[in-house]
Amino acid sequence: MRYEEVERLPPGQFKQLTGVKRETFVLMLAVLRQSERQKKRSGRPSKLSLADQLLLTLMYWREYRTQFHITKGYGIHEANVNWIIRKVEGALAASGEFRLPGKRATRSDEGVEISFVIVDVTETPIEKPKKSRDSATAAKSNDTP
Repeated sequence: MRYEEVERLPPGQFKQLTGVKRETFVLMLAVLRQSERQKKRSGRPSKLSLADQLLLTLMYWREYRTQFHITKGYGIHEANVNWIIRKVEGALAASGEFRLPGKRATRSDEGVEISFVIVDVTETPIEKPKKSRDSATAAKSNDTP
């Protein structure tokens, strides 16, 4: 779904689809535009506009769709989807204006008190190497003290 279709939605449906308010989307888009202005222009320009790239990333986060399924909606290659998502995430995180929780932030245990610890001590069989003639030493048992 392209941004041209999404921008006509009422504010409630826009937030339901993207996960952010329209004002936040506009701020994110401004950060992306600033990031694009700072980069060196080389290579082929993207097939998608910055608004479409941001929308693609937000929908990826919101819907947990695979990158393959996103490619079918936007008509681009799967590697390009991955590149766009990483680029947008990096630009938004580098700006410092938005709180994008990392893996450590989502797993923080602040305020949680651990009252017990469970240890798994079940026995698991270990494969030991079979004795073979090749692995034996060359000395006779009589020669060893």
